[in-house]
Amino acid sequence: MQNAALTIQSILMVGSLPKRLPRFKACLESVSESLLQASTADGAVPIARDRNPSLVIITGSIPREKVVGLLGRLQALARPVPAVVLSEKPLTEWTVKYVKAGAFDCLTGPSDECYVDGLIRCVEAIGDSDEMGRYFCEDCPPGVPFVGKSPAAERLLQTVRMVAFSRCNPVLILGETGVGKELVARALHCWRCGEHSPMVAVNCAALTASLMESELFGHVKGAFTGADRDKTGLFEVAGDGSIFLDEISEMSSELQGKLLRVLQDRTFRKVGGTSDIICNATVIAASNRDLLSEAKAGRFRQDLYYRLAVFPIHVAPLRSDDRKDDIQLLAEYFVEHSSLRPGGEVQGISAAAKRALTQRNWPGNVRELRNVIERATLLARGSEIMPESIVFDEFLAACNVAPADVPAEAAKVQDLSLETAEQEFIRRALKETGWQRTRAAALLGITRATLHAKIKRYGIEAT
Repeated sequence: MQNAALTIQSILMVGSLPKRLPRFKACLESVSESLLQASTADGAVPIARDRNPSLVIITGSIPREKVVGLLGRLQALARPVPAVVLSEKPLTEWTVKYVKAGAFDCLTGPSDECYVDGLIRCVEAIGDSDEMGRYFCEDCPPGVPFVGKSPAAERLLQTVRMVAFSRCNPVLILGETGVGKELVARALHCWRCGEHSPMVAVNCAALTASLMESELFGHVKGAFTGADRDKTGLFEVAGDGSIFLDEISEMSSELQGKLLRVLQDRTFRKVGGTSDIICNATVIAASNRDLLSEAKAGRFRQDLYYRLAVFPIHVAPLRSDDRKDDIQLLAEYFVEHSSLRPGGEVQGISAAAKRALTQRNWPGNVRELRNVIERATLLARGSEIMPESIVFDEFLAACNVAPADVPAEAAKVQDLSLETAEQEFIRRALKETGWQRTRAAALLGITRATLHAKIKRYGIEAT
């Protein structure tokens, strides 16, 4: 059988398989060390809690409403278990419900082979996630690369998970530039809305107040000069998903007032419109400023601050005592995922280089660390990053030429303009994520809107 080399620890099958799927049952047994079984949804939960299977297969014999409930209970376990739902026919409405409830995948098809191929893909994906387990703590949702296993990272994700499963809306995320606020927002979105539901990111500092209002709420034809057609706003695009308002402190006071009304009434109007539109989206705001101080100083509306700060989530800086352990882990992750040197020539970081990284204060946090590691992969002479390959930003700013103890490749870094380097990073992120802009933006630490603007500015096209 083609999947003989693929194995995971155990699979829990909930319900019974129809007789028309003989190969699928054999495939389940061949790709797992043990096959557990539960006849009902209620009976599956204690087995999943006690036996901790690698995968749960929910068959079509379980009623659809029970499937949704079971998926939620599996996600609420101390260690969530990935679950796959089998369906004889593709039913879009129920597939969406399953995904929002936390389904890892939904397998449909008219033949045995369709289910076998789908199962193999799932096992491969779980195997890949197991390999990445050393970078992420158990509470990190799939598809969200929030690297870190320090006490601070664990507490943060536990808090985010708690807020995600509450009714808290809006949610405020605070932290310095580069700490990973958008990744935290994406984790919250995945837990609450499902990985495949829309998450719309908006950089509040990137647009003027008039353009921002039209972007957020949309406009009707004729609302202002140049409005030659109706426009759907981002709140409406977000639907039942999330809208992420980055750098909320940069929003104009007038627009802050309109946002406050949306948060209080859960409705909004298009620019020039007269009818109210219901807002179902989860509103996630983020800022690198102390919004309470900004509010007291009159630079941010106090009423909006207190509406946002129901349960503010604080993301600790990389230099904090209980997050310093993540520095080496992040550096190793960035080395493994760097494509700036062909063929993956750089395989690791020397002990001396790791000491140099942990001794730094990291004012730019994770974003700065990533830049330093990317730069080091270009400067490295061998398979390991050595201390002489680590060049910090202030060093580059102070020097016009590469230092004598840095290899000749360093000159290439000095020859690059910031725009050229930025283009390279954007292309790399897009390539890594299969040109999925939302994920690429998360890897780069910027919003999707900012990434879209830069792609357009540099004329970057898929290759």
